[in-house]
Amino acid sequence: MTARHEEIADELRRAIDREQYTVGSRLPSESELAAHYGVSRGTVRQAVAALTAEGLIGSRQGARRVVLASRRSQSFEELRSFAQWARAMGREATGRVVEQTYRPATHEDAVRLQLPLRTPVLHVLRLRGLDGDPVLLERTVYADWISPAVESIEPDCPSVTQRLYDDTGLVFAYGEHIIDAVACGARDAELLHVRRTSPLLRVRRVTTTREGRPVEWSDDRYRPDAVTFSVHNSIGNNALSRKTAE
Repeated sequence: MTARHEEIADELRRAIDREQYTVGSRLPSESELAAHYGVSRGTVRQAVAALTAEGLIGSRQGARRVVLASRRSQSFEELRSFAQWARAMGREATGRVVEQTYRPATHEDAVRLQLPLRTPVLHVLRLRGLDGDPVLLERTVYADWISPAVESIEPDCPSVTQRLYDDTGLVFAYGEHIIDAVACGARDAELLHVRRTSPLLRVRRVTTTREGRPVEWSDDRYRPDAVTFSVHNSIGNNALSRKTAE
């Protein structure tokens, strides 16, 4: 027999998938959910903990929980971090900072992050993996106002998105993505365990807050044998999704 907290967790998952609770919105309070489902707050806490572990919602001490993702395969209309996407697929995401340094903002940094030229910004090269296999290199530039919070995160943190939410309440709300292919350079080949000049899938993205304030811009390079992107078209929908390669 299914435990009541598992039933409630599944009902909340379906509500998130139906966009009854949209990405970036807050769930009702524990007491409101307990009254709605006719259970104790402890039962609600168990249900919410399951969704937090799956990366669907963020949990922050003393604050209402925020919806971070749904269970659907990731659409670029629905912003989801690599770690959240991996957990939804039943995979273990790993992360390791290879290099981290402050540099004066270049013209490109200044335009993308809407900052004055030469503002100190944090550059991070991060290697991401699925179940221990390296699949992605992220070259991310963080705006000056969020850089100190990013700098304080441990180098092997699996989800920077979740940690920034936990520490600061920041929600990555909007993203713009440009996808193309590039040849693998010597350093990338060494880190991703592929041959030099191998093709890599590149996703360049800018991510902002709900108010449109740029948080980061990144050049992400995926091993094509590990991750693919697919497009599903219909008359009312054109969603680009990320999934594991088969």
